[in-house]
Amino acid sequence: MRALYLLLLLSAFLSGCGSSSEDEIRQWMAEERNQTKPKVAPIPAPKQFKPEAYANASTLEPFSNQKLTQALKRDSAQVASNGALVAPELARRKEPLEAFPLDTMSLVGSIIKAGQPVALVRVDGLLYQVKLGNYLGPNYGKVTKINEAEVTLREIVQDAVGEWIERIATLQLQEKSK
Repeated sequence: MRALYLLLLLSAFLSGCGSSSEDEIRQWMAEERNQTKPKVAPIPAPKQFKPEAYANASTLEPFSNQKLTQALKRDSAQVASNGALVAPELARRKEPLEAFPLDTMSLVGSIIKAGQPVALVRVDGLLYQVKLGNYLGPNYGKVTKINEAEVTLREIVQDAVGEWIERIATLQLQEKSK
C-alpha cells in the first residue's frame, strides 16, 4: 500500500513538470526576439583624399644624386678627421701597461725623478713607474698630467655612433684600507 501511495505521489509531481510551461517560455522568448531591434550606427563615409603639390620643387630634391654626393663628401671628411685621431695611435708600438684595463690599476704614490714627476702604479702585484707621455689602458690612454693625488689620461674611444672622440680619465691615489 505504501508503494502504491508513493507511486501516485510521484506521478502527481511529474505531471506538474509537464511541457506546457516550457512551451510558454519558448513562445515568450520568440516574441521578445521579434520585438527587439538592434541599434547600429551607420559607418561614416570616408574622407576624400586631396593631393598636395610639392612646395619645394625649386630646392634640391631629397632623393637626388646631388644630395647623396653632398652627404657622402661630408661623411668622408668626418671619417678623415676621426682617422687623424687614431692613425698615430695605431702606428706606434704598444706599451706593457696598455694590456691592462684602468680599473685593475691603482696609483700608490708619486715621486720626482730628474726633475720630472713619476707616478707609481700597481698592476697585478707589480709596481711600475709611469712618466708623462706613457700609455695606460686599452683605450690609447696617454698620460698628460701627474700630481701627488692623481694621474690624468687622454683616451681615444668610439662613441655610440662609432666616431672616435677624446675623453679624460684619471687614476686616483688609493689609500690602503686596514
